[in-house]
Amino acid sequence: MKFTRMRTLSALAGLTVGLGAASGVAAQASLQDVMKARGLTQKDLLAAAKTYTPTGGRDEYIAFSSGGQSGQVIVYGIPSMRILKYIGVFTPEPWQGYGFDDESKAVLAQGRINGKDITFGDTHHPAFSETKGEYNGRYLFINDKANPRLAVIDLHDFETKQIVVNPFFKSEHGGAFVTPNTEYVMEAAQYAAPFGDDFVPLEEFNDDYRGGVTYWKFDDKKGKLDPSQSFTFELPPYSQDLSDAGKGASEGWGFTNSFCSERYVGGIERGRPPFEAGCSQKDTDFLHITNWKKAAELVKAGKVKKVKGSYLIPMEQAVAEGLLYLVPEPKSPHGVDVNPAGTHIIVSGKLDSHAWVYSWEKIQKAIAEGNFESKDPYGIPIISMKNALHTQVQVGLGPLHTQYDAKECVVYTSIYVDSMVTKWDYCEGKVLDQLHIHYNIGHLVAMEGDSVTPDGKYLVSLNKLAIDRFNPVGPLHPQNHQLIDISGDKMQLLYDMPLPLGEPHYVVAIKADKLKPVVRYKSGWNSRTDERSPYRTRAGREKVVREGDTVHVYGTLIRSHITPEIIEVEEGETVSLHFTNLERAEDETHGFALYNQNIQLSVEPGKTVSATFKADKAGVYPYYCTEFCSALHLEMQGYLLVKPKGYQTKATGMSEGQTYTKADYEKQVKTNVDTQAVIDSVVAYITSHNYKDFPEVVALVEDATDQLGFAAEAKKKADDFAAKDDFQNATLWAGQHWQYQVKTADLGLRAKTFLEEHGAKKVK
Repeated sequence: MKFTRMRTLSALAGLTVGLGAASGVAAQASLQDVMKARGLTQKDLLAAAKTYTPTGGRDEYIAFSSGGQSGQVIVYGIPSMRILKYIGVFTPEPWQGYGFDDESKAVLAQGRINGKDITFGDTHHPAFSETKGEYNGRYLFINDKANPRLAVIDLHDFETKQIVVNPFFKSEHGGAFVTPNTEYVMEAAQYAAPFGDDFVPLEEFNDDYRGGVTYWKFDDKKGKLDPSQSFTFELPPYSQDLSDAGKGASEGWGFTNSFCSERYVGGIERGRPPFEAGCSQKDTDFLHITNWKKAAELVKAGKVKKVKGSYLIPMEQAVAEGLLYLVPEPKSPHGVDVNPAGTHIIVSGKLDSHAWVYSWEKIQKAIAEGNFESKDPYGIPIISMKNALHTQVQVGLGPLHTQYDAKECVVYTSIYVDSMVTKWDYCEGKVLDQLHIHYNIGHLVAMEGDSVTPDGKYLVSLNKLAIDRFNPVGPLHPQNHQLIDISGDKMQLLYDMPLPLGEPHYVVAIKADKLKPVVRYKSGWNSRTDERSPYRTRAGREKVVREGDTVHVYGTLIRSHITPEIIEVEEGETVSLHFTNLERAEDETHGFALYNQNIQLSVEPGKTVSATFKADKAGVYPYYCTEFCSALHLEMQGYLLVKPKGYQTKATGMSEGQTYTKADYEKQVKTNVDTQAVIDSVVAYITSHNYKDFPEVVALVEDATDQLGFAAEAKKKADDFAAKDDFQNATLWAGQHWQYQVKTADLGLRAKTFLEEHGAKKVK
């Protein structure tokens, strides 16, 4: 290869002017040719056009899906159905360094149960924070069914900031569901269990096992759930399932359905029929209605006692205070959904072909008049079906979940057994349309379908089985999220999307313009606590500090080197690494991986992260940047040298494998001068345009200015060594000067291209 450095740089400079010429060279196949070659129909092309997002284009909606057994959240765009991100929540996730740096380990530690680290989660139901029933784009909540926990994800940076453990439940499925102003986040138990931690035999199931629903208090200013102000309703040992918070007419109330209200305990091992037989004998189960607003007032007034450090409302108190009621609901229900006005509640039962629509007005009237048909075995008043029901609609076999359309009274219900979506009118009680999907749909989501103003437009069907829809990848198939157009009278299936992470259960979708995530942190930021890190480090202030047996390394990351590049410690010492990303440019993330220490860090622009470990074995441990950040990414490396105890460093100097002369130095200097001319021309273009009107460009310019500052320092060192006729070090430092120039040019060219593509105007 005979390319010189200057030719390489010239190619870089010419990149922005040569791309457009290629488009007209290649022969273009006609649309008909493409259709014929691929066996496509006009219907296929219409569906593709409705989902296609041109290169560089953005989606109208952003969907947040549970990641099921991955313990994560999946983020994708609609209508493109492009996966954008996985968010680590209950499970370590190496790409983000989640569970590998000290800061995120502290978040995961909040989820310990009985002192045990739980690094698995079964995420089910995400929910957005709300203001007056509208998604506000600030926070996302997600639950863990396997280990009853809730997590808070800050949509400011799409990172998990908090995990809380339910003090009473042993499992939960009904979370997270948010009240209209995010006062509380609802979490309902699933399988009944004792509220204490001691052993209780199943023979005492009816007396000592319990269900429940927790209302977690949310502090909007802090962005955290407040366990000290949260409260739990003790409920009978029915299997509570999903919930929804009232809104509009029903604001202040919560609704939680249940199954296995038979309170059956299986046990083939004991000669009894299995759970599924005993838990499906009754024709109906119970919808729980809880008055959270009045309960919160009782808590504030000091009328509710704390158990295990949390407020617990016993059933007797809930009944006496008028906080808890039951209504019969269809057999084995799996969803309860309040309409945007809060006037109706829809419940569907997996073992019933009908969706049941309840009238909040009728329920209120029955409560006000004390009109109850009976009480359950625990003394909870039961409102009769005829005094609560608005209508029943036959929607198909195995109805599950319902989403609301922008059109008044129009809803969509997932039909599991029939593998279809039913569109129907809950006001008039009639079916409008049905669409078969592939296969066995569970949840479904319409755009902003849980808010007070649903958008309609698109529906996503979350199918449990993919079977023949995608290329085979072994016995474990992906799930299939199918995009459906619901803008017209008839539904149209548009797109199949394989989801290859966990078993996603539910998705929520928000208008993309409601999200305002940052693209860089304030310098030296601890993203998990949202404050300046005490370990933040500025350029030129890197240091190693020993405190007892702990060695603190205050380092920095910037294209294309890690400072320090050599870390020396003694065997047996604890090492605490602290790295600050000095970049300001968007998307300039650096990683840090260290051999044999289970360390992988993700350090976004401005962020400071730490990793602490014990250097328990002498040896040589290379480290490097894991994010391809620049042309010299592979050179972004270093060594941790763990010396044996008592090791004496040998008094020998470092030597390079290559010797440089005055001619080499002068050649490098000429390259640097030519490179500076390119930089100057780019700077002239940027400063002659209104670049300050573009925050992305301002950040690039700031980074470029920093790189030029480093270049000046390197140039001075090169000049000083040349003055001493030390052309070995002079050439190397001149080369480092050029490296900073290349990075400056890279940033400048990116800024110039951005201005050209976004119509920057010349300053007069």
